[in-house]
Amino acid sequence: MEKDAKVDTIIGKGANIKGDLKIEGSLKMDGRIEGNAQVSEVYIAGKDSLFKGNVVCKSAIIAGRNDGNVAAQSTIEMQQGAHIVGEVVCKGLIVHEGVFFEGSCRMSERAEKKSPETK
Repeated sequence: MEKDAKVDTIIGKGANIKGDLKIEGSLKMDGRIEGNAQVSEVYIAGKDSLFKGNVVCKSAIIAGRNDGNVAAQSTIEMQQGAHIVGEVVCKGLIVHEGVFFEGSCRMSERAEKKSPETK
């Protein structure tokens, strides 16, 4: 994440949300979400987070569990301890040691506006 970037929305460790989210700006989550999310900037999933659904964002930093597809206009970074099951679509992919990733990756020069379909 860029040094000057700010987090606009925080979902804490004890939060459990069911439903779709549309976030203008960046999202930092450490709780649990079941639904789909559109994030206009950076999607940050902390190491204790659980997301079940599809995410469309500008870029993503994932350290927790993500069950669903992630489409980013720029990069997706999978940090140590991340557990990701689903399709990822991005321009650039960073995978750290200690990541579990089951699914597929499609890299594209054009920005994806829609999330891939859930299988």
